[in-house]
Amino acid sequence: MTTGYVLFVILSYFGVLFIIARLSVKKADSSTFFIANRNAPWPLVAYGMIGVAISGITFISVPGQVAATQFSYLQMVLGYALGLFVVAFVLVPIFYRINAVSIYAFLKVRFGPYTHKTGAIFFLLAQVATASFKLFLMAHVLQLLLFDRLGLPFELTVLVTLLLIWLYTYRGGIQTVIITDALQTTFLLLAVVLSIWSISKQMDASVGELYQQMKASNLAKVFYWELDSGQNFFKLILAGALLTIMTNGLDQSVMQKHLTCRDLKSSQKNIVTLAIVLVFVNVLFLFMGGALHVFSAQKGIALPQDTDSIYPILALNNLGIVTGTFFLVGIAAAAYSSADSSLTGLTTSFCVDVLNFEDKKGDNTRLRQAVHFGFTILIFGIILIFNAVNNESVLAAFIRTSGFIYGPLVGLFIFGIFDKRIVKDQWLPFVAIAAPLISFVIDVATEQWFGYGILVINSLIALGGIYILYFFTPKNYQEEKYEQVEKLQF
Repeated sequence: MTTGYVLFVILSYFGVLFIIARLSVKKADSSTFFIANRNAPWPLVAYGMIGVAISGITFISVPGQVAATQFSYLQMVLGYALGLFVVAFVLVPIFYRINAVSIYAFLKVRFGPYTHKTGAIFFLLAQVATASFKLFLMAHVLQLLLFDRLGLPFELTVLVTLLLIWLYTYRGGIQTVIITDALQTTFLLLAVVLSIWSISKQMDASVGELYQQMKASNLAKVFYWELDSGQNFFKLILAGALLTIMTNGLDQSVMQKHLTCRDLKSSQKNIVTLAIVLVFVNVLFLFMGGALHVFSAQKGIALPQDTDSIYPILALNNLGIVTGTFFLVGIAAAAYSSADSSLTGLTTSFCVDVLNFEDKKGDNTRLRQAVHFGFTILIFGIILIFNAVNNESVLAAFIRTSGFIYGPLVGLFIFGIFDKRIVKDQWLPFVAIAAPLISFVIDVATEQWFGYGILVINSLIALGGIYILYFFTPKNYQEEKYEQVEKLQF
């Protein structure tokens, strides 16, 4: 592909996004930005969420890692589906009951202002890291495909990428994102289907024959039962469920979309549909990853050591102009369907949880837009740092970082929902800080024996710390707060 063609495809894609952004939001206020006036159709939300759930990380990293981990990632995907059912039938009813704009309002109602602020800060830290990982992938591909050819630095690639996202989301927020997500999901799925079709055609093999070749090459193994394996079934399915609860149910940028549905039942339909479809979509990605490796072996194509570069290089150089074009649009869609949600979620949480927008009169449009732009610049800096020090797969880095940061949130929500005992609000931030530090020490001391299962360890340490604090909480404080918690009926 020529540089001019790549530039034309990318600019055309963003042109479509900007047109949709303008048409979707003619008059937007904070309610539009934060929760789309709670009027979004649930099928549209569910369809768009496929692209968000996949993201640039799955789009690039999962196919590339098949040679090293086979289809074992599917075990974690099954955990994702279980986690989504927990989100739908445990967390979502609570958020609708308290009419939440930010889901961390639950921590304020259940524990108090110190825990509320702590939960919001942990989310902000985790989401900045997550958004940075995802956007790093997009910037990396753009650099490879376009900006290297133009002689422009990586820093400019990142800056342009972020400013484009900011421009089409700063007015409409979540309402714009829901509509653009549907378009992005369509392009993403088309890219994968066309990649498989192109490989099948060039190898003159049916889908069934491709799968048989994957099995013969030991690429299609799904289940690992060895306890000392990093791909152990029980570790991955637990990690997948917890990760989904953390990065969906306890993540403002994702839950914000589910809370735009008209009512609780609509939101639950949306999440259950997503859970089922997501399994099949990830099977598609794993199959494509296996097909890429079988294809490269048959054609004698040398694959790069960086597994995140395998799919981009083959799609653009070996799978034909049509597949390459849809790959360009697909990677843009995968990255931006997550990144625009992240920026909107960060802005919402900071405005509602930290700046207390709901307690103030007026729309505060200028301040909201300034916060939105501030997070754009912050992510820009984090991506540059990550690019300088990263030495492992982005998928692995994302999952492990999320495990350390989200663990305290899991502990707080589990205790807050399933146990009515009272813990002193001012003490809980210490548990939230100590849990990831202890988990990190354990992870280093055991030479990462737990692998992705460190998510479970971190959450249990946080939960245990909360119960320890309960026994030191003064009785008069417990009696004073108990009646308030009892009325919540969680």
